Amino acid sequence: MYRRIALAVVTLIALTISIAAQTETPAPKDPQKARPRTTATSDPKTTNGDRLEPDDAARMPADVPREVEANRQQQLSEEDGFKPYYDNFFATYRLGPEDVISVEVFNQERYSRKGIIVPPNGRISLSLIPGGVFVNGKTTQEIEAIIKQKYDEFIINPEVTVSLDKAMSYRYSVMGDVLQPGVRLMSRRLTVTEALAEAGGVLSTGDRSKVYVLRRQATGFVAPIQVNVSAIYKGKIPDSTYLLPGDQIVVPGNKMKKVREWLSLASVASFARVFGVPGL
Repeated sequence: MYRRIALAVVTLIALTISIAAQTETPAPKDPQKARPRTTATSDPKTTNGDRLEPDDAARMPADVPREVEANRQQQLSEEDGFKPYYDNFFATYRLGPEDVISVEVFNQERYSRKGIIVPPNGRISLSLIPGGVFVNGKTTQEIEAIIKQKYDEFIINPEVTVSLDKAMSYRYSVMGDVLQPGVRLMSRRLTVTEALAEAGGVLSTGDRSKVYVLRRQATGFVAPIQVNVSAIYKGKIPDSTYLLPGDQIVVPGNKMKKVREWLSLASVASFARVFGVPGL
């Protein structure tokens, strides 16, 4: 009897091993095929959507919502578009009185100076430079080269950086039928329409189609530049007229303004007749 029980146990163990061997999944021969797949990328150019190649590290993961990815792409596009827009202005900016700059000499604090206000004579004072440095009419890059040359006899291969902290010398004016006429600072590159917006906009009595910019030429004469602001607002022509320092924007009156002037004169004449003002 015990022999039969032992034989049954051995048979049961053998059957269990056989079943386990049949259900086990064989391991792949190629180790590359055994690698787990990574999260798919959202790049539409990839045909294998569930593999992340080494050059795909900068791409957005697939679990990021499309709205977030689209917003990120838009931000990058806007940054790329605005960067040259402002860099071009500051790279070509020529210093004048009241501008604020900083001079930094790498690893040389005693020669560096921050918050320098350019005086009316245009000459700033720096350590070990007798008479200072004349900066009026020069760009920050040109001043860097001058200071580097001055410090070359005191410092081995000086690294000089001149930054524009505040642009205060560029000015333009807006005159005529605008809400807030006057002289304004040009701290960035401006189109005519942007300058009009900063002046509060054109009044109902202003002629938007006959706006012009008075610009001083190299000969010393002033020449007008016609700008059809009305057509720009309607999207018919591009907003591509940029201001230069010293420009004057003039917004002339329209027919409505002339009618108001006539009505005003007529009311004054009527008042004079009623009260018997002599000569009217």
